[in-house]
Amino acid sequence: MKFHPRRTITALLPPLAAGLALTALPAQTAQAASTLTNGGFESDGTGAAVPAGWSEYGDTGASYTEAGGHAGSHRLSHYSASAYKVETYQYLSGLANGNYKLTAWVRSSGGQKAAYIALKNCGGSEQRTDLPVSSSGWIRIVTPVNVTNNQCTISINSDANAGNWINVDDLTFTAGTTGTSIHGADISSLAKSEAKGGVYRTGSGSAGDALPILKSYGMNYARLKVWVNPADGFNDKAHVLAMAKRVKAQGMKLLVDFHYSDTWADPGAQKKPAAWAGHTYSQLKTDVYNHTYDVLNALKAQGTTADMVQVGNEINGGMLWTEGSTDNWTQLAGLINSGYSAVKAVNPSTSVALHLAKGGDKTGTEWWFDNAVANGVKFDVIGLSYYGYWHGALSDFQTTLDDAAARYGKPVFVAETAYPFRLDSDDALTNQIDTTGELVTGYPATVAGQTKWLNDVASIVEAVPDGRGLGVFYWEATWTAVPGNGWDPADAGSGNGWENQALFGYDDKALSSMTWFSHR
Repeated sequence: MKFHPRRTITALLPPLAAGLALTALPAQTAQAASTLTNGGFESDGTGAAVPAGWSEYGDTGASYTEAGGHAGSHRLSHYSASAYKVETYQYLSGLANGNYKLTAWVRSSGGQKAAYIALKNCGGSEQRTDLPVSSSGWIRIVTPVNVTNNQCTISINSDANAGNWINVDDLTFTAGTTGTSIHGADISSLAKSEAKGGVYRTGSGSAGDALPILKSYGMNYARLKVWVNPADGFNDKAHVLAMAKRVKAQGMKLLVDFHYSDTWADPGAQKKPAAWAGHTYSQLKTDVYNHTYDVLNALKAQGTTADMVQVGNEINGGMLWTEGSTDNWTQLAGLINSGYSAVKAVNPSTSVALHLAKGGDKTGTEWWFDNAVANGVKFDVIGLSYYGYWHGALSDFQTTLDDAAARYGKPVFVAETAYPFRLDSDDALTNQIDTTGELVTGYPATVAGQTKWLNDVASIVEAVPDGRGLGVFYWEATWTAVPGNGWDPADAGSGNGWENQALFGYDDKALSSMTWFSHR
C-alpha cells in the first residue's frame, strides 16, 4: 500500500397436520437422515415451494427453487417484493459425533438485516457464516461445527427488506473443520502517532495503549514495515525493534515487511534506498542480505524473533528498480533469494512471504508466480493485497486466492485490506476513498459496513481448500489523523488520507468493527 495526497414470522405448521395421511410419515423420517438431502436443489426443478428434504419457517412464500444453479440447473432463492423473514432448514440425526464442515455456494443482493447460513442444535454453540454481497459471481463459504449430540440442523436464514434476495446452492456436509490463524493488523503508523500526541481509547472512552485494546478484540498478529533510512526516522530498524517488544509482550506474532527503500514501495514505486543508489547488481544482492539479516538478527537477539517476513512489498513489478524489475527475472530472483537466505540464516522456521497487490487478478498473479517458480525463486507463503474498491469483485478475489493456493501448493493470506467507516476527513487532506461511488456495492461507509467487509473477506480466506487460507491483516488500523503523522515521511505538514479507514474513530475510540478479529 502506498499513500498519495488527494421487515413478521408466521406460525410454524405442526409436522403432521390434522387429517394428514399416515403414508406421509416416511417422508418425515426420510428428512431426519444422517446425510444431507438435495443439497443442490435439483430434485424438484423450478418453482418448488418446499424443496425435497428441506423444511421452512416464517414467510415461506419467500423461499423457493428456481432455474439458474451454481453447478446444476437449479438453486434455492429467498426473495419477496415486501419485507420478509424466512428460514429454509434441514435436520440431520444419527450423526457420528465429531467435527463437520458445511460448504455452500452463495450470492446475495445485500441490504438485509441478516442473511446467513447456520449450523445449530448440534450440541454446542451455533455457528454462522454471513453471505457476502455478490450480485453476479458465486462465492463459496464454509461453516464448521463440532457435533456432540448426534444431530445438527442446517439453516439458511434471511431477515430481509423488500426486494432483497439470496441464492444458495450445492451444499455439502462432510467431516472436517475450518478456521483462520491470522487475525492481524499493520500498525506501522503507531510509534510515530504516539510520538506526535496520538491518543487511543477503548470503546467506552478510556485512554489506553492501542495494542492491548486491539488484543482485547482478538488481534493476534502484527505487521510492521521496515524502511532503510527514512527521512523522519520512523519505521526504521530501531523503531521496529522497540515495537516488536510491545507486540510480543501482548502474545502476538510478528510479520516484518521489508520495503527495501527509504520510503513507500508498491506497484508504482520501488526506489532503491539512497545508500544503495550507485550499487551494482552484485552489491545490491549483498545489501538485501545484510539489511535483512541485520534487522532480523537484532529482533532475535532481543527475544522477539519474527514469525513471518515479507521479502519486498507489493512487488508486482519487482523491487529495487531497475535492477530488480520484472523485466529481468533472473536478477529479481537473485535479489529475492538473497533476502530469503538471510531470513533462514537467522531462523529457519520463520516463513518467507512474497506479496503482490493483485487480490482480484488471477491471470496477473499466475503470470508473476509462474515466472518466479521458473526462475527458482524461493518462498513459503503467498500474500495478496485486496482492496475491494481497487482490486475487483469478491468472487474474483476468491478465484485468485484459491488458484494461487492450489497452483503453487502454498498457504495464502491477505497481506492488506481495509474499508472506510465514513467518508469525510478528520484533517485537511482529502481521503483516499471519499465518495459513495468509490465504495463496493452492498458495503456502506459505516462501522457496520466496515465490519461486514472484514468478516466477508475473512470468510473467503477461511474457505480456501485444504486449509491453506491463513487469514487477514488489516492495513493501518492505528493511522488516525494526528498532526505530523502524514503520508510523506519527508514532509511534516503532509496529511493522512486514511483516517476514515482506521479501526479507531475520530473520537479516538475503538470501533466495534474490531470484532472481526474474533472471526473463526
